[in-house]
Amino acid sequence: MRRLLFLAVLPLALSGCIVRTAANVVTLPVRAVGAGVDAVTTSQSEADERRGRELRREEERLGRIARRCERNPDREECAELQRYGRPER
Repeated sequence: MRRLLFLAVLPLALSGCIVRTAANVVTLPVRAVGAGVDAVTTSQSEADERRGRELRREEERLGRIARRCERNPDREECAELQRYGRPER
């Protein structure tokens, strides 16, 4: 009796698995293309963050040069500060 009940329920349980697997197989190419597009493209916020990091690094570099020029104003790099409009201290 239990065996008969088990055999009657088994196809119903397996059909859910089969349907879920079929749906995963069908949507796999769409998800793969979407992931590829996300990896290749840059969102505006990502571009803004990258630009902010570049500006911050450049400001840090110019700050280091300015400190060196305070100690030794005859350095070649001090001319670079004048090009950027930063006064030598």
